[in-house]
Parts: sequence; structure tokens; C-alpha cells
Amino acid sequence: MNSLSQLSRRALLGLVLMIMAVPLARASEPLALNPEQEAAINGISEYLNSFKTLQGEFTQISPKGNLSQGVFYISKPGKMRFEYAPPNPFLIVADGTWLTVKNVKKEKGDQFPLSQTPLRLVLANTVDILKDTKILDFQDQDGILAVTVEDKKNTLANGQLTLVFDTTRNVLQQWVVIDGKGRRTTVSLENVVAGIQPDPKLFVVKIDRKKNDKSSP
Repeated sequence: MNSLSQLSRRALLGLVLMIMAVPLARASEPLALNPEQEAAINGISEYLNSFKTLQGEFTQISPKGNLSQGVFYISKPGKMRFEYAPPNPFLIVADGTWLTVKNVKKEKGDQFPLSQTPLRLVLANTVDILKDTKILDFQDQDGILAVTVEDKKNTLANGQLTLVFDTTRNVLQQWVVIDGKGRRTTVSLENVVAGIQPDPKLFVVKIDRKKNDKSSP
């Protein structure tokens, strides 16, 4: 993936600022979408359904504003690996059933059912955003579309997910996870390549179950 143009960067920044300014909605009612908006959201679903494997680089901003970078691998359905570059000691792996957050320096971590995390919407074999979620916010600016969703089945741990999509280049540019306390984690994707089969061992991770690490990357 080539670098964003100056116009796209301005549009993306503008949308991110709008997303950050909106508080977490409580018991939100879905938006009444017009046909054009529904078609745009279906375009995101079609993109997510267009690949089985994906890999590239990412930049993450934590709820505390800490910046981390690394590489990621996705193999659908349900498998993902986020390797953080030093000094960040964390590794995040989804094996199709569990999402594991591991501190590789301390050899300990924590696990969550993948089905109860927002990433299940990105890693599902078949994605239908309009069917599976409530659309809470829709922003479209200069070819950059930001859609905030909440799971209809309430399995996003009372949180929300914002997908930022470049409609000009037809790529997912970013996602923002907003937890039940309003804390935002922003992940931006770069140099993304589809169709390369990753080593299955990348999605296997072991942790010391006698230990437990509640911190996050």
C-alpha cells in the first residue's frame, strides 16, 4: 500500500478528530440510513469478504496516548497475530476461538473468547455489517468513510467499533475500539497485502495459566 495522499491524510485526520469528540453512546438507537449510506456500508462488508489472508504493518495509539508499531497477520476465519516492535512487550494472537494478550517478557498474559471481542467482526468468514450490527454513526469526508457500530448481540463487551474505510482505494484504513468505559484504542493499517498464506504456527501461543496479566498493549 502506498502512502496516503496529502488530501487523504487531511480527510482521515478530520474524521479521527470527529470520532474522538463523540462520547460513547449508551443504549444507542441505530441511525436511519438512506440507500446511499447502506450501499457505502455494504462496500466495507464486501471488502472484508474479499480476502481470506491479509498481512501488513500497523500503528496503534492506546487509550493513554502511547504509540506502538508492529506487523500483523490475518487468516480467516478467526485467526490473527499482532507483533509489537520493542519496547512494547506485548503479543496479541487470535487462534479462532480465543484472543490471547501476552507479555512476552514476563511469559504471562490473559485470554478472552474471540466471540466477545470487536475483532470477531473483522475476522469472521462472512461479514454483513448491516445485518450483524447497529449503525450508530456515519461520517463521509473526501473519500474517507467512518462507520461506528455496536453488535446487535451485545457481544462487544458493551463497547463500540469504528471502521475507517478509504472508498477511493477500497481499503480498510483504520479501526477504533471503544470499550464500555469510553477508552479508545486506534489501529491504523499500512503496506497491506492480501493473498499470502501465513505460517499456521503464527496463530499458536502459550501462556503461563498460573499467572495473569491485566495490563494491555
